[in-house]
Amino acid sequence: MAAEKGVALILRVTDFSETSRIVVMFSREHGRFSALAKGGRRLKGPFESSLDLLATCDIVFLKKGSGGLDLLTEARLVKRFRPEANQLNALYAGYYVAELLLALTEDYDPHAELFDEAQALLESLSDSQNLAIKITRFELVLLRESGQLPDFETCMGCGASLEEGRLFGFWPGQGGMICPACQREDYSQIPVHAGTAQLLRRLAAEQAMGWQRLVPSPQQVKEIRSVMLAAVSHVLGKRPNTLKLLRFQ
Repeated sequence: MAAEKGVALILRVTDFSETSRIVVMFSREHGRFSALAKGGRRLKGPFESSLDLLATCDIVFLKKGSGGLDLLTEARLVKRFRPEANQLNALYAGYYVAELLLALTEDYDPHAELFDEAQALLESLSDSQNLAIKITRFELVLLRESGQLPDFETCMGCGASLEEGRLFGFWPGQGGMICPACQREDYSQIPVHAGTAQLLRRLAAEQAMGWQRLVPSPQQVKEIRSVMLAAVSHVLGKRPNTLKLLRFQ
């Protein structure tokens, strides 16, 4: 059985026995998978305390067939996710990244861009500025990579371009926007101004340039976060558990 190698983000660690752990990872090369780390609970074991939540590791593992757990044989720590003690928002944002990757990725389905976006977000959390934009960018990339990205370009009702007009609606059940002419009282929709819709389009673009420098108004932050909460909750089938802990200023 050939050994597989890669770099992975630790999403979940569960004690399995007195000495071993089950680790769920999201690898740039292999996607999400679960593996048994024999000796993973030993402080001086083969993994040298590298299996921390949201740590990034260079890994070696043996891939098992027939639905069995893979066997993690090496995990060399590259970097830990360890915000300062007073940065609770950064800690909760990291937990949110793990929750979404666990829920919205598939086993052995690699997404290199999504892995890179997750890494970039975790590294940027030492700076609490513009957190709403950082989180939104990651959510949009995740939805795009999983085939669940809403349509922020055209009206879901009539197909008209959303470049014109002042107030649109986001329709979570149909995964897109509704122009003013197509809005109805019986639709469950979130009001979104034209400038906010444009920001969402820029953040969702595959080759987004300079998005880190975007500075939305407080109203735009409120609208963007309402849209993303609705979109992510619709895909998950529930409100994300950790998102309620985050504070967007």
